Amino acid sequence: MSMSDKSNQQNPGERIAKVMARAGLASRRQAEAWIAAGRVAVNGAVISSPALNVTPSDRIAVDGQPLRARERTRLFRYHKPRGLVTTNSDPEGRPTIFAALPKDLPRLISIGRLDINTEGLLLLTNDGGLARVLELPATGWLRRYRVRALGRVMQPALDRLRAGITVAGVHYGPIEATFDREQGANVWLTIGIREGKNREVRKVLETLDLKVNRLIRVAFGPFELGDLDEGEVKEIESQALRTELGEKIVAEAGADFEAPLVDHTAEPVAPRHPEARAQRALKDNESTPRREHPNDKKKQPRRDRTGGPRPKYPRQK
Repeated sequence: MSMSDKSNQQNPGERIAKVMARAGLASRRQAEAWIAAGRVAVNGAVISSPALNVTPSDRIAVDGQPLRARERTRLFRYHKPRGLVTTNSDPEGRPTIFAALPKDLPRLISIGRLDINTEGLLLLTNDGGLARVLELPATGWLRRYRVRALGRVMQPALDRLRAGITVAGVHYGPIEATFDREQGANVWLTIGIREGKNREVRKVLETLDLKVNRLIRVAFGPFELGDLDEGEVKEIESQALRTELGEKIVAEAGADFEAPLVDHTAEPVAPRHPEARAQRALKDNESTPRREHPNDKKKQPRRDRTGGPRPKYPRQK
C-alpha cells in the first residue's frame, strides 16, 4: 500500500479534484490537470498529485485564490446554435458557447459536447460531480436527435441498427432510428443513442450511404429542447431537477440542493494564470509594431487580435 493510500485511509475526506469539481470550478479532469501543473495549494503548500483527500477544514487555493464556497447544484437547458464549439477556449480561435452565454450565469460545465455543426439541447451545470455522473455510459440516458441527411433509406435498414454496429473498429451500441419523411433529395430521421461517442450519428448513417447535413439534439434523458429559441438559456427549478434526476443519481453525484445561491453579477473576473499572462504579453510584444521616432505620428493599423474576421455571436435574449 502506498503512502498516499495510507494517508487517505486516515483522512476520511474527499479527493481534492472531486471537491474542486463540486465547487463548480472545473471538471475533475481539468482539476487534475491544474494540480499536475502546480496551480493548486492545500494549506499553503503546492501539491502535484490529485491522490489527496481534503476536509472542509483544509484551505484550498487555485492560482493563489481561495476556492470559493460550494454553491447549490444547478442545471440549465441551452439551445446551442451551429458554429460554436463546446469548449472554454479553442486553439483555432473559433467562437465558443461559453463566450456567447449571458455574463450573469455561474461558472458552468457542459454535460458532454456537441460538435461545431450540431445544434440543439446542451445541458450546462455548475456541479462537476453531476456532470461526470450524467456523462457516464452506465447512466444510460437516451440522447434523441432530429436528423436531415442527403440520400434515401427505408425503415428495415434503420431497424438493423438496434443490434448495434461496428464502424472502423469502433463498436456502437443499440441505436433507435425512425424514418420520418422525405424532403427533396433528403430524408428526416429521429435517432436515439445512449453512448454519445464522437460523431456517432454521422458515422453510423454514413454506413447507410446517408450524409448528415443537419443534426439537432432535441432531448437528453428527461430534459427536452422544447420551445427554447436559438442561443437561449433556461434554468430548471431545483425541485423539478431533483425529481427528474432521481435519488440514485443525486446520491452518486453528491448533488447539493440546500447550499445557497450565489449572485455572480458583481463577481470579479478571475485572475489569468501566470503562464497565460506571460504568453499573452510575449505575443503582444512580438506583434506590436514599433515607431522609429517618438515624434512619428503616423497612424498604426489597428491589430485584429482574433486572427481573422470578428465572429458573429448569437443574439442574446
